[in-house]
Amino acid sequence: MAATRATVRRWGSSLAAVIPPAALKAEGRKEGDEIVLEVRRARDPREAFGMLSDKPLSAQAIKNAIRREDNE
Repeated sequence: MAATRATVRRWGSSLAAVIPPAALKAEGRKEGDEIVLEVRRARDPREAFGMLSDKPLSAQAIKNAIRREDNE
């Protein structure tokens, strides 16, 4: 499974996300293929440091906290 980022944009009365051709090629997909999208907010690593600034945590502890939040 290839992971990539895309920006949601308006397309007529709908919203759309353009998938980079390299990400589709990596998965062997082409125009007309059906795919499954997992939609979640992109995490900016800088948010985690502001969120945890009052706690002296190691880098690993910060990464673990971000992963737990993403899995909720």
